[in-house]
Amino acid sequence: MTQMVLDPVAAHLQTDAAAQYRNERRHYWDEFAQSLERWQGIRSHYQRSLASVYRSLIPPGASVLELGCCQGDLLASLRPCRGVGMDLSELMVERARARHPHLEFVYADVQEFVPNEKFDFIILSDLVNDLWDVQDVLGSVGRCCLPSTRLILNAYSRLWEAPRWLAQMLGLVPPQLSQNWLTREDLGNLLYLSGFETVRVFSEIMWPIRTPGLDTVCNRYLVKLGLFSWAGITNFLVARPQPKRWLGPEPTVSVIVPARNEAGNIRRIFEETPTMGADTELIFVEGHSHDRTHETIEQEIGRWPGRSVKLFRQSGNGKGDAVRMGFAKASGEVLMILDADLTVPPEDLPRFYDAWLSGKGEFINGVRLVYPMQDRAMRSFNFLANKFFSLAFTWLLGQSVKDTLCGTKVLSKRHYEMIANNRSYFGDFDPFGDFDLLFGSAKYSLKIADVPVRYRERTYGTTNIERWRHGWLLLRMVFLAMARLKFV
Repeated sequence: MTQMVLDPVAAHLQTDAAAQYRNERRHYWDEFAQSLERWQGIRSHYQRSLASVYRSLIPPGASVLELGCCQGDLLASLRPCRGVGMDLSELMVERARARHPHLEFVYADVQEFVPNEKFDFIILSDLVNDLWDVQDVLGSVGRCCLPSTRLILNAYSRLWEAPRWLAQMLGLVPPQLSQNWLTREDLGNLLYLSGFETVRVFSEIMWPIRTPGLDTVCNRYLVKLGLFSWAGITNFLVARPQPKRWLGPEPTVSVIVPARNEAGNIRRIFEETPTMGADTELIFVEGHSHDRTHETIEQEIGRWPGRSVKLFRQSGNGKGDAVRMGFAKASGEVLMILDADLTVPPEDLPRFYDAWLSGKGEFINGVRLVYPMQDRAMRSFNFLANKFFSLAFTWLLGQSVKDTLCGTKVLSKRHYEMIANNRSYFGDFDPFGDFDLLFGSAKYSLKIADVPVRYRERTYGTTNIERWRHGWLLLRMVFLAMARLKFV
């Protein structure tokens, strides 16, 4: 095999070219810092719009690293528990330290240095366009990532290269050095080569100037729709470190079983629910049953003295309330939901656990609509409605969600607590318990993985789903997702 040897002269020239490129940028941004007030008016609406998008992706109280932080306003708007900003311009860093003394700002070239520290979120806002070697920087950023870290970047769309040049010629925007003008596909590939998996891609900000009425229509609505999305000025990509299988000690598992009028299924739940991880506890939340569900659970607990089981009476109403109560009482590191009607058999739970343990997903969602069902498992109208809602929510959430109402779902307790701590954003809206978790997972860019199951018909009792009333509730969920996730 022929060994490739890099010509020392070519290597030296490459190094010189990179150093000259970065020095030009350093000088440019130092000068820009001195004239920032001149351009602040024309840039302010675009900057505020960017900050609004980042706030929708990052919960308050997270640790955040921003590369290319300028004067630190975006980082400060995120209200991090620990915020670190880095910039190539010494004058920009001085401005940032003066404006936001509670945050930490570092004068450094990100091509040469990144902190030796882990962060919940790493952001690169309008930075990759300006870098000499994007892949090198993204590779270095990997050292600052936990498995749960989210890297969020935005970059100017290539379609705006000509309009940006024209606006510069007319003196409407500040002059700009040559840019990379990377496409969505370019950025996704660079993230992949650097050890990241893209979770979401979307466009934002179609009209960058404050124009009452027009900017709202363009930026909140039109840019989120079909072909109009290509008119967005900036492309956002949310990525996570490429998944790796769990390497630590086996985690503990809590299986939450909301149970209302399910006395005939309780024994099977005890018999058929397998042990997963280091330990598996069953948590029953009994919801005002008219049969002997509560008494039956108590009897089965007595028959299984070596099994970890907890039993609670539901204080509120609805499956969603029961799920939240069960999660609050759980001690496991991995949280699962098992419907007590056993239309999804407990024997399928290990494949959900393995999907989570392998890192293929952070929110594991059961799907009933892939395999053929038993004849009376789901009515034809309900099947068609579920198909419609799967398409609607895939578009609204920005990730594939083939089934919204399969009761079997899995996520870590840590991620559930993040969703629960920020539940006020959506409010107490969900009687099912499914959308509370789906919406929260989508908002904070958890990787959603669909796991197909064979859906079975009930062998005891009747369904608690009311076709028409709950159908209208599902439509309400669509409109809520539009208002709080899509058109924000």
